[in-house]
Parts: sequence; structure tokens; C-alpha cells
Amino acid sequence: MLAATTNELGRAQDHILLMSKSAKCRLATFLTDLWVRLGKAEYLDVPMSYQDLADHVGLTIETVSRTISDMERSKMVTRVSTRRLLLQNRLAFGHMMN
Repeated sequence: MLAATTNELGRAQDHILLMSKSAKCRLATFLTDLWVRLGKAEYLDVPMSYQDLADHVGLTIETVSRTISDMERSKMVTRVSTRRLLLQNRLAFGHMMN
């Protein structure tokens, strides 16, 4: 129980620090963390709407949509459907998270 609580506290601290980062960094971090938690599958099924995602990372829905479109143009992701992404350039995601 202590380990789970410590892990969640660490995630909460990371989330607070993330709020001071750029929109691309926030989304890259969220998508990478989700990808890792879901077992590094080929496709990333995002379990929330863009509005919920925007609320979670402290952005507007327009900024989330625009940022994902920018990531598509940069060949970092391919939008397969509204809630399914293919992460194409994981190395670029790592660089954006710093």
C-alpha cells in the first residue's frame, strides 16, 4: 500500500511540474506515459475525449486539437480515428518531453 501511495504521489508531483511546460511537451508527456501504462502497444487508444484530455493537461480543446495536428504534420503521430493514434516517432516524443 505504501508503494502504491508513493507512486501516486510521484505522479501527482510530475503532473504539477508538467503544467509549466509547453502544450507540445504536455501532450507528448501524457501520450508517452499512457503508451507505457498500456503496455507499449502499436496503437494508442486514448480513453478520453479531447475535452477531457485538455482539462487533464491544462489546455483548451482547440490547443489539444491544433497540437495533435502539428504532431501529425511532423510525422510524429498518425490519427487513425478520433481516439486512436499511431505513435510513429517515439524518439521525437522523448526530446519534446525535456
